[in-house]
Amino acid sequence: MKLYAFELRFFTFGSRTGHRFQYPTGHEFVYSHRVDRPHKVALLVETSNAYARELLHGVREWLRQHGPWSLWLAETGRGAAPPGWLRDWRGDGIIARIENPAIARAVAASGLPTVDVSAARLLHDLPWLETDDRAIAHTAAEHLRERGFQSFGYCGDARFNWSRWRGEAFAAHLERHGFHCVHFHETAANRARTTDGETELTSLAEWIRDLPKPAGIFAGYDIRGLQVLEACRRLGVAVPDSVAVLGVDNDELLCDLADPPLSSVIPDVRRTGFEAAALLDRMMRGEKIRGEGRLFAPQGVATRQSTDVVAVADRQVSAAVRFIREHACRGIGVADVLKAVPMSRRVLETRFRKLLGRSPHEQILNVKLDRVKRLLAETDLSLSAIAERTGFAHVEYLSVAFKRHSGINASDFRAGRRP
Repeated sequence: MKLYAFELRFFTFGSRTGHRFQYPTGHEFVYSHRVDRPHKVALLVETSNAYARELLHGVREWLRQHGPWSLWLAETGRGAAPPGWLRDWRGDGIIARIENPAIARAVAASGLPTVDVSAARLLHDLPWLETDDRAIAHTAAEHLRERGFQSFGYCGDARFNWSRWRGEAFAAHLERHGFHCVHFHETAANRARTTDGETELTSLAEWIRDLPKPAGIFAGYDIRGLQVLEACRRLGVAVPDSVAVLGVDNDELLCDLADPPLSSVIPDVRRTGFEAAALLDRMMRGEKIRGEGRLFAPQGVATRQSTDVVAVADRQVSAAVRFIREHACRGIGVADVLKAVPMSRRVLETRFRKLLGRSPHEQILNVKLDRVKRLLAETDLSLSAIAERTGFAHVEYLSVAFKRHSGINASDFRAGRRP
């Protein structure tokens, strides 16, 4: 048998590496295999607020599981102009908060696969991932209703789609249950007359003063919630006894700096960032996705002092609501509530219906299902494990109750799908 020596040479073309074998006879055999380089991805997401940073945390979590990208990120504020380097940048994809026409033009000019994570919706052909503002508003309304409020207000920022959507959905949800919501309407003149917010705070205080008390106020985002709390302080309005205040985003630093600490709806922002990264990866690998929208429900409410109240004059009902809030996930029933707050079952049922618009059993179920939603969103626990942790004797009962309450099954909720 004759042995041949051969020469091995390496060469590259594009992102592939080739091998050429040359035999003494002069014949050559060439093959190649792909060597993937990290995708170059621009993150046009501001770093100046907790919501946007949570989006970036979600992108990071996807990268930890699926491999690195070469990331380009500019330290910017909300609505800032696109970075100068983007004009001549040669990358593979973009995740962007497209908040103004300048960013929209820059993204469109790039021609690159892009996922939009803004509610502004300036480029309708792009896939769009966002938090579910209707679900956020419903969560806020139920949080305040469960505390017995019958007077409600909404304070947002009319410049932003998501704020208007939250206000509309909050009012519509309350109206379906027989309640009215009073909106704070900020005027452009007020905004233009001052740079330090004093005129706006004065208008906000006047609005709060005229609300029937006790009142539950839903602020469209946490900074707005802090402004509401400051206006209450200047008026001498007790929080949460006369006015309860609920924000959105659960920016823990801001919420804990507030006086009193601010309760806040917890949007599932990391999940949004994670799924945006997954979607962009598919697009950079050649999948065509245009105009697809996906919304993610909130994880629940981080309850702090600003809403830690039961706004009903009936002390026994107030005590029953607190008992349910603290013990619902231990598998209690109405009989356990009656042991803690002695009265006849009929009287308890009647007072709950009159003051809260629901039965004690429905109150227990609502608290348990809110906990189920948080565990579905925050953990990988099986449904049977979640049932055990939330006081459901059988996973089948949890499934039926969840579908009846939410309109979708638990697996669809976990996947971020909505009816």
